[in-house]
Amino acid sequence: MERPVRYVGTAKLKMGRWHIDAEPHVLLKLKRVFGGIAKADSQDIQIADSLDVSRDLAWFCERYPLKVTPADFLAARVSEHRERETLVAKLLKGHVDTRRFELTSPPRDYQRQGAEICLATRGTLIGDDLGLGKTVEMICVLTDPRTRPALVVAPTHLQRQWRDEIKKFLPQLSVHILKQTTPYDYSAPKRFRDGQLSLISMHPDVLIVNYHKLHGWVETLAGLVKCVIADEVHELRSGPPRGSGNTKRGSQKYLAFRGIGDRAEFRAGASATPIFNYGGEVFYIIDALNPGALGDYDEFCREHASHVGDKPRLKEPEAFGAELRARGLMIRRTRKDVGRELKPMTRVPHHVDCDESAINAIRSSAGELARIILGQSGRKLEKNEAFLAGGEFDAQLRAATGLAKAPYVAEFVKLLLETETKVVLFGWHRAVYDVWTDLLKDFKPVLYTGSESEKQKDEAKQAFVKGDSRLLIISLRSGAGLDGLQYSGCRTVVFGELDWSPAAHEQCEGRIDRDGQPEPVMAYYLIADSGSDPVVADVLGVKRQQLEGLRDPDGQRGLARLDTGGAHVKRLAEEFLRRQGTSGRHVDTDYAGAPA
Repeated sequence: MERPVRYVGTAKLKMGRWHIDAEPHVLLKLKRVFGGIAKADSQDIQIADSLDVSRDLAWFCERYPLKVTPADFLAARVSEHRERETLVAKLLKGHVDTRRFELTSPPRDYQRQGAEICLATRGTLIGDDLGLGKTVEMICVLTDPRTRPALVVAPTHLQRQWRDEIKKFLPQLSVHILKQTTPYDYSAPKRFRDGQLSLISMHPDVLIVNYHKLHGWVETLAGLVKCVIADEVHELRSGPPRGSGNTKRGSQKYLAFRGIGDRAEFRAGASATPIFNYGGEVFYIIDALNPGALGDYDEFCREHASHVGDKPRLKEPEAFGAELRARGLMIRRTRKDVGRELKPMTRVPHHVDCDESAINAIRSSAGELARIILGQSGRKLEKNEAFLAGGEFDAQLRAATGLAKAPYVAEFVKLLLETETKVVLFGWHRAVYDVWTDLLKDFKPVLYTGSESEKQKDEAKQAFVKGDSRLLIISLRSGAGLDGLQYSGCRTVVFGELDWSPAAHEQCEGRIDRDGQPEPVMAYYLIADSGSDPVVADVLGVKRQQLEGLRDPDGQRGLARLDTGGAHVKRLAEEFLRRQGTSGRHVDTDYAGAPA
């Protein structure tokens, strides 16, 4: 007797689940085919639908006597998958002529290819190397009338840059930057200086909003915009950490993007560095751009990831990256692939001294936090206390490390500026910036950090590019997507403080190591022997393996697997207590790791 396979969900959104009933031996086979199914499930097995799942399920139902309801829905999904798979494969091999994409400056062939794949899959991550023109690829998408009105979601400091790029390449499109979190009537009359009234279109062709304001516009824009583009899409990468008390899956940015993107026909995202920490973050990015393509989060973790503390790591980043590329869920071209190689960049790790007194100043408070993290406090911990202690300890020790080496970083930069025209200096803490700006004031330093307005940031950039300043201090997380510094005559970057993420460093390097840079770039990583630096530098190697395995599967085969041996903040705590002469031996605790 045929057993039922039922689709339950909203066919319009195509985000339902398949409910499967079958003989026990058939269900065993089903679990081998669909790796995301929980092994303990024994009846009414459920699988989140996607085009891939529908195609595989149709094949499975041919092998075993299972009756599908509704059969026409499954057949349509199979047909859609087959057509899309064939088109993507031909596009990736260059066997299909791409459209011209009428921009004021013709796009390059690989940019046209990327845009075609985005339109074919209706949800793709563009992961091309930094500086290869991912913005132009996404603007090409906007030439298709089916994608308008469109919404571009970008970091605050890139909103004007997006507006200017759209006006440059597609001047016929109307653009409006959303300035408030609370929705307002952006189609209101505008009075010009000549006294004439002019109504902007009821719905501009392109709306631009930053990630922090996005949640306020979900109800207004869901169902209105036909395409949602996410620049620096790694902003969607994480959900709430375990132990934080938030039971809703996904961060506010991710949930807001899904709220609008799920009802749009097209989605696209760009980031050369989609993983900032561990590989499991990519679920939120791909799921936002192509809802359901990886199943639900639990299915994804069972099939592709394993957890260390709160951090989901990809089991096989190379294989998973290859799968994403083959399915058109991610496209990735290197400079070598497209014949636009820059002169080789040199990375130089350089050890600097540090003032131990800055670290000793936090000895008491940091020591207490470290013992809480490691379960050595001698008392019963309150709920989430160890988790919160981890975040506070990490912040204290990294700030103290930055201050401890700040004078020596300034001295190193001063020596560089005796021979170099300009330097870009990356850091994290405001107190550290203050030390640098004071000790390096002769070079007229300007700042591009989280504290300046968009106007102030633009003025700092212009002062550096035009030569009014020889030193630009940028926050490690504030410069993503910033363009134009490659024309400033600067070829040297210095990391005066370290980030936990190798992707953050790569984004920083890409501010000057990009198209238009005539000289080979030097990147100096200044590392102290005390404080947080030794552990951070070690952990970066593990995260780099996750990033490279996903982006470039063919380049990682045969590399040794690295392991941190536990949550990185625990390692910081152990090392801190060891250097302070107290035990850093870990005992059992409910600590699950703090966010990087």
